[in-house]
Amino acid sequence: MAKLALLSTSDKTGLLELARSLVEEFEFDIISSGGTAQALKQAGIPVTKVSDYTGSPEILGGRVKTLHPRIHGGILARQNLEADLADLEANQIRPIALVVVNLYPFEQTIAKPDVSLEDAIEQIDIGGPAMIRAAAKNFAHLTVLSTPQLYNDYLEELRQYGEPSLSFRQACALRAFEHTSAYDRAIATYLVQHSVGSLDPATLPHQFNLTGTQIQSLRYGENPHQPAAWYQTGTHPMGWAAAQKLQGKELSYNNLVDLEAARRIIAEFPADSPEHPAAAVIIKHTNPCGVALGQSLVEAYTKAFNADSTSAFGGIVALNRPIDAPTATELTKTFLECVVAPGCDPEAEQILTAKSKVRVLLLPDLASGTPHLVKQIAGGFLVQTADDAIANPTQWQIVTDRQPTPAQLEELLFAWKVSKHVKSNAIVVTRDRTTLGIGAGQMNRVGSVKIALEQAAEQAKGATLASDGFFPFDDSVKTAAAAGIEAIVQPGGSLRDADSIKAANELDLIMVLTGVRHFLH
Repeated sequence: MAKLALLSTSDKTGLLELARSLVEEFEFDIISSGGTAQALKQAGIPVTKVSDYTGSPEILGGRVKTLHPRIHGGILARQNLEADLADLEANQIRPIALVVVNLYPFEQTIAKPDVSLEDAIEQIDIGGPAMIRAAAKNFAHLTVLSTPQLYNDYLEELRQYGEPSLSFRQACALRAFEHTSAYDRAIATYLVQHSVGSLDPATLPHQFNLTGTQIQSLRYGENPHQPAAWYQTGTHPMGWAAAQKLQGKELSYNNLVDLEAARRIIAEFPADSPEHPAAAVIIKHTNPCGVALGQSLVEAYTKAFNADSTSAFGGIVALNRPIDAPTATELTKTFLECVVAPGCDPEAEQILTAKSKVRVLLLPDLASGTPHLVKQIAGGFLVQTADDAIANPTQWQIVTDRQPTPAQLEELLFAWKVSKHVKSNAIVVTRDRTTLGIGAGQMNRVGSVKIALEQAAEQAKGATLASDGFFPFDDSVKTAAAAGIEAIVQPGGSLRDADSIKAANELDLIMVLTGVRHFLH
C-alpha cells in the first residue's frame, strides 16, 4: 500500500514541488484540507480532501477540519504495537507516514497596523498545532515537517535511505516543538498586551518566555573564544533583523550590541519633530563618545566627531536623517565600524563605496525598540520595562536662585537625554548641544565628574553638566563650578540635596532637579 502524507500549510513555499516529488517519485497518497487541497488540485497533483477521507464535512467556517480520529489515529498509532494496528484496522484508518503542517500567520497578522483583536483571534490555529504536536510525539514512526526549510532534506533522506532515518525524524520533531512553542508565546504575549479590563500595561506577565530563530551565526561573541549567534524573535523581521545592509563586512556580536546602544540614543532626537534638528551619535563600547545636534546632518556629524575624535576612530555612527553627500564625504575620512541611518541618498551611497568595508545599514524606524529588557543571572533572568520615560522639562524643579534662560533649558534637556544612555555613574558635559566630555561607568560619581571635566578642558567654562544620579555630597558641585560649569541637571532625591543646592547658590550656578533617575548598568 502506498504511504500516506497529510499536507496542510499556511505558508505554501515549496509546497507544490514537495507534493509533486512525493507523488511522482515516491508514490505517496496525499490528503489535504482547505486552501492546501485547492492549491494541489489546481497544480494537477492528485489529492484527497480531508473531509472526503474522514467522511466528516468541514464545519464552523473551517474552524474544524482535521480534528478527527481518522486523522489523529493515523498520526499517533505506534506501528510496533499490535493493539494500535488492530485499532487502525477496525476503524479503517491508514497510518500516516508524513505530516507537513505550518500554522496560521498569527505574527504576520498582528504586525499589521490597526489589526483588531477579533482578526488576531481568528489567526490562532487549533488543528495545526494539534497535528504538529501529535506527529512530533510519535516521531519514532513518522516524520513531521513544520517548515519549508526541511522539505529538500526530507526528500534527500528518501532518496538516500528509502525512508527517513530516526535521527532525522527526531530532529524534525524538535523543530516542530520549537515552532509550536514560539507560536504559543507570540499569542500569549499579544494577549497580555491586549488584555480586556484594567490590567496595568506596565505589569509584567507571570510567565515570561523568550524564544528566537537563529538568523545568522556570528564569527564569535565579545571575544574570539566565545561562540555566538544572532536570533530573531517572531517570524516577522523587525528591528535590526529588518535593516537593509548597503555594504560592508558581516556584522559582529559587538557591532550589534553597539548599534543597539546607538539606536537608543538617536531615538531621543526624532528627525520628524520640529524641535529636533539633525542629530548624530558616535558610540564606542556602548557608550557615546560624541553626540551633537546641528542645522544640517553634516554639521551634526562633524560636531559629534570633533567632540572626541580619538575615541571616534573605529566607532559606530547613528544619524537621524538619510545620509546626504556632504555627510558621506565626512564619514569616509576616518575608520568607522558601522553607520546606521533611516535612508541614504544615491550620491551618498556612491561616495561611501570608497570605504567598502564599513558596514552601512538602513533602518527607517530607528525609534522602535523592545518593550522589555532581559538580563540573565545564575539560575534565571531579570526582566524590566525599557527606560522609555520621555523627559518633560515643564515638570522639572528649578531649585537655585539663578534661573535658566530658554536656551540654557534646551541645553539642559540635551545633556539630560544623553546622560540617560551613558553607563552609570554617568556625567555629561555639553555646550551648543554638543558633548564636550563624558564620564562613564566609574565606581564613584566624583570620578566620573573629573573625567568629563578633564575631557572638556577649557571648553567647560560656561558649559552644562548632567548627572544620571543624584549628588550625595556637594563635592561634585564645587568641582564643576571650579571648572567653569554654569548649569547642572540631576535627578535629586538625596538626603543631602540641600547641601548641593546651597553650594550651587553660593557659586552662582543653575541647578535643575528632574525627579527621574536614569541608571544604566
